[in-house]
Amino acid sequence: MRLISTDIALLQAAVSQVAPDANAIRLFGSRIDDQAKGGDIDLMIDFNHLIERPALLSTLLSVSISRALQGWAFDVILRAPNLLEGSIHKVAEREGILL
Repeated sequence: MRLISTDIALLQAAVSQVAPDANAIRLFGSRIDDQAKGGDIDLMIDFNHLIERPALLSTLLSVSISRALQGWAFDVILRAPNLLEGSIHKVAEREGILL
């Protein structure tokens, strides 16, 4: 995994600030490959409950994470019982690392 513990702590705090009820944060994609170089940070944030306004939540999470990681490139996807899941969710579940 190509994130240091300080970055992970900042990321977790940023998510917790906006969504303290998040069930899990998964890192997936190129950042879990120690041999890769570059790449953005791909995150899936899980919730056990319905998300009433997912676009707003996604935006708030993105702003919080961007501030915490000082502008690093990243992608955030949400997973909740009322949201449609795509193939990217399956990849994140299968290959992702819980933070």
